[in-house]
Amino acid sequence: MTELFDSYRDNYRDVVQSSINFSGRPHDFFLRAKTALLRELIVEKLGTVKPAMLDVGCGVGSFHPLLRGIVGHICGIDVSAQSVAQARTDNPQNEYRAFDGKRIPYRGASFDLATAVCVLHHVAPDQWPGFIAEMRRVVRPGGLVCIIEHNPLNPLTRLAVLRCEFDRDACLVGAGKMRKLIAAAGLRLVGSRYFLLLPWESAPARQIERALRRLPLGAQYASFGVA
Repeated sequence: MTELFDSYRDNYRDVVQSSINFSGRPHDFFLRAKTALLRELIVEKLGTVKPAMLDVGCGVGSFHPLLRGIVGHICGIDVSAQSVAQARTDNPQNEYRAFDGKRIPYRGASFDLATAVCVLHHVAPDQWPGFIAEMRRVVRPGGLVCIIEHNPLNPLTRLAVLRCEFDRDACLVGAGKMRKLIAAAGLRLVGSRYFLLLPWESAPARQIERALRRLPLGAQYASFGVA
């Protein structure tokens, strides 16, 4: 997997965009949806204080500019050294480190928030428990672990995954299974929310999505738990 993502350092965004062109929406639309959901969870679970955040599997850091003003210090780790180098170039205010895919290179209870955004489907299923346990380890008591993934029940999501060059070996995981994994890691107040049901950002569209977020309709979901 390291070599695979190293090869996409310079054109990662283009490859992702090509896989979702059929939606008629730019990649930034999907990043903004993730940002809005994460902002909501931070307020609900952590209060309004800007949390120190670890992004596991950060890639080239495309998500991070949108988080300014929402989180405090951002640290990102990834198994792709080339992606980490690109993230440092694009986001010099953040901290980035290489990751061996097993042991997160930070001490326990170092962060208020740990995220993994569309990462777990690239990890072998037998490694999922250890991966989430490591996220739990580096989050302080009362901190939040949030995993965002593709919803395998959504046919358009499956089409996007099928069209994406670096998702050929993806193993999608449903929200129900994700909640069980999160609970097994010792996290509490476990839940899930679906999003990206509608291709608009208007206030009425957001209200509809919030009303339906517990139904498995959205293109992606966030599962989360409190340490």
